[in-house]
Amino acid sequence: MSGTVVLVVLFAALMHASWNAVVKSEGDKFLNTVVVVTSAGIIAACCLPFLSPPARESWPFLAASGVAQVIYLTLVAAAYRSGDMSQAYPIMRGTAPLIVAIASGPLIGEVLSLQKWAGIALICGGVLALALESRRRATANRAATIFALINAVVIASYTLIDGIGVRQSGAPASYTMWVFVLNAVPLLLWTMVMRRGELWPHFVKRTRLATIGGVGTLGSYGLALWAMTMAPVAAVAALRETSILFAVAISALILNESVGMKRLVAVALIAAGAAVMRLA
Repeated sequence: MSGTVVLVVLFAALMHASWNAVVKSEGDKFLNTVVVVTSAGIIAACCLPFLSPPARESWPFLAASGVAQVIYLTLVAAAYRSGDMSQAYPIMRGTAPLIVAIASGPLIGEVLSLQKWAGIALICGGVLALALESRRRATANRAATIFALINAVVIASYTLIDGIGVRQSGAPASYTMWVFVLNAVPLLLWTMVMRRGELWPHFVKRTRLATIGGVGTLGSYGLALWAMTMAPVAAVAALRETSILFAVAISALILNESVGMKRLVAVALIAAGAAVMRLA
């Protein structure tokens, strides 16, 4: 991968880790997520009039991506209700890039070099090592693990869908904006029904969260989609999971959470994988 693409994806990973840290640090995490996704959808809708529309060939992929995102959010909620977030999240994020790498060959004809496979394996190994370490500290729950593994398939699905769709679109920025508009609408409507009367007061109280989170998630995924037009989808998907490396750094340096030796080893694996991807 070129140095420019690697740097762009690493910056996207940093943005992803940053807005997630903001969501986790304040109040009701579900409503925080809704506020962030809604804010991103509003920003995206405001940008659309100034962008060329994506090609018609990409619209089926946008629709499929929207459905996959709704399933993803539903399964995230189920996994977090069943078990600890620190158990479910790394399993979801660490397994998905492996599925993308395995599926990208037969589905979109991308053949990965041995170096890229090595980089993907190191990154996913580091993420899954974090999952195992978290599993020892938290109360392990089989249901949470099952939901997380199913969601890994969903994450891999929308990654491949958007990877193909953004290439078909001829307009990566516009495609990204539509992704966020289509994601925000069903989540907003569902929240207005299930948590009636809670969303608007929460939105008003969390204006800073809405702004930072909305820009962060929009920028993070937009940069990743652009990178998928320049490099193999599987390589970008794996490199984006270095967000967990940044998340650990933010946890230690800003949130003052303890980071043990096992976590440092896992982080080292992720960093090594990123270095291998740069050289591949």
